[in-house]
Amino acid sequence: MSKLGTLGARLHRGEIGYDFVGKRKIWYGVSILITITAILGLAVRGLNMGIEFQGGAVFTTERTSISVSQAETYAEEASGHDAIVQKLGNGGLRIQVAGVDTSKSDQIKQQLAKDLKVDSEKIAADLVGPSWGDQVANKAWQGLAIFMVLVVIYLAIAFEWRMAAAALVALIHDITITVGVYALVGFEVTPGTVIGLLTILGYSLYDTVVVFDSLKEQTKDITKQTRYTYSEIADRSINGTLVRSINTTVVALLPVAGLLFIGGGVLGAGMLNDISLSLFVGLAAGAYSSIFIATPLVADFKEREPQIKALRKRILAKRAAAAAKGESLEAPVVERSYDDEEPDDEDATPAVVGPRAQRAQPSSRGRGRGRPSGKRR
Repeated sequence: MSKLGTLGARLHRGEIGYDFVGKRKIWYGVSILITITAILGLAVRGLNMGIEFQGGAVFTTERTSISVSQAETYAEEASGHDAIVQKLGNGGLRIQVAGVDTSKSDQIKQQLAKDLKVDSEKIAADLVGPSWGDQVANKAWQGLAIFMVLVVIYLAIAFEWRMAAAALVALIHDITITVGVYALVGFEVTPGTVIGLLTILGYSLYDTVVVFDSLKEQTKDITKQTRYTYSEIADRSINGTLVRSINTTVVALLPVAGLLFIGGGVLGAGMLNDISLSLFVGLAAGAYSSIFIATPLVADFKEREPQIKALRKRILAKRAAAAAKGESLEAPVVERSYDDEEPDDEDATPAVVGPRAQRAQPSSRGRGRGRPSGKRR
C-alpha cells in the first residue's frame, strides 16, 4: 500500500488526525481575514463587468501589427468610452467598448479601420443592448438565489437545519472570495463566470455533504455513550474524509489550472480566463471551507444544545475522575509506525467512534481454546 493510502486508512480508523475543530478559531480568523480582503477589493476596484451585463460592442479585427496599448488609445478616442483590448492567437485584436449604442457602432467601426489600417469589411462587430445586459444580470442573481434556497431546504431535510446553516455560510464564504479575487485581478465578468461560479458551488456542496454524511452516521445515539464529545466525533469525520477531499480537489484543479495558466496565460486565449479563474479559485475555496468552516460550525451549533452540552460535561467529569485515579479516558489518538504491514497484535482495536464502534466485535483469539472444532453428534 502506498504511503498516502496508508495515511488515509489510519485517518479513517482514527489512529492519527489533526484537531480541526479544536483549532477552529485559527481558521475562522484566516477566513475572516481573506473575506475582508476580498470585500475591500470589491469595494475599491469593483468588478469588470462584460458587455453581456452592461451592453456595448465588441470589434474583432484581422491580424495587425498595432500594439494592445495603441489599440486601446484608438478605441477610446473613437468611442469616447473606456476600451478593453486583447491580443488573439491569430494576431488579431478583440476590442470591447462598453456603453455604446447601435447607432454609434458603425461610426466607431469606420474610425477603427482607419486608425488600425485594416479593411472595415474585415472587422466583425457584435452588439449587445444595455436592456438585454440588465436581463442577463438579473437572471444570474435570480439563479444564484434559487440555488441557495434549494440547497438550504435539501440539507435541512436530509440532515438538519444546523448543517444547512453551516453549509450556507460556507457557500457565501466561497462566493465572496471568488468575487473578491475577480475584483482584485481585474478579469472580465461574463456569463461564463456565472456558470463557473455555480459549478464550484455545487462542487463545494458535494465535498461538504460527504463530511456531513459521515458525521451523521457516527453521531447516531451519541448521548448513549460517554467516551466522545460531539466535537471529537466531528473532528474524526473530517479526518476520515480528508485524503478523499484532497485527492478530488487536486484532480479537479489540474485541468482547470491548464486552462487558466496555459490556455489563458501562455497561449493568450484570454476568453478562457472568465470561467477558468472562477473554477480555480472556487474549487480551492470550496475544499477549504468544507474542511475548516462547515463542519467546525456544525460542532459549534450542536455543542450549544442542552443534551450535547450535558453529554460534554459528563464526559469531562468522567475523564477528570479517571485522571485522579491515575487512569486515562481521553479520546485516544494512537500513533503507530506502519511499514506496509499489519500490526502483530491481532487484539489491538483501532479507535473508532459512533456506529462503527458499536459494530466492532472482540477478537476471537483465545476463544474456545482446547475445544474440538467439530460439531457434536
